[in-house]
Amino acid sequence: MRHFLFRWAITTIAVVVAAWLIHGIRYDGAGSLIGAALLLGILNAFLRPVLLLLAAPLIILTLGLFIFVVNGLMLLLVNDIVLGFHVESFGSAFWGAILISFVSWLLSAFFRGSDGRVHPLTHHRGIKRVHGRVVGSSKPGE
Repeated sequence: MRHFLFRWAITTIAVVVAAWLIHGIRYDGAGSLIGAALLLGILNAFLRPVLLLLAAPLIILTLGLFIFVVNGLMLLLVNDIVLGFHVESFGSAFWGAILISFVSWLLSAFFRGSDGRVHPLTHHRGIKRVHGRVVGSSKPGE
């Protein structure tokens, strides 16, 4: 449950950033923002894998760039379902989906915990000592 709430919070922050930076995306209130983030998360969990499977030939042909089109279509679908959440055009949805994906990825990478807790990621585990010997010449110049 914590993981779901954490993902929902990240998606909500990402949608806020997209609405703030992309001209054609806006929401009327907190309820429509929360509803849009929740629906976007649900659609990404259940509908997006099916769409990616169906669009696999186009994704391969475009070297993965068609995924951004699928993400933009998902954002347009949220626009059609959630009252108070507005996406004016496919261009706004396309760039908004790219921004939402980037912000979600960035926040998820920074805050992650396998134990369900939120904490900053660190990669400082110390220097590993190498055991064994170095194989090579003992004479300089060889």
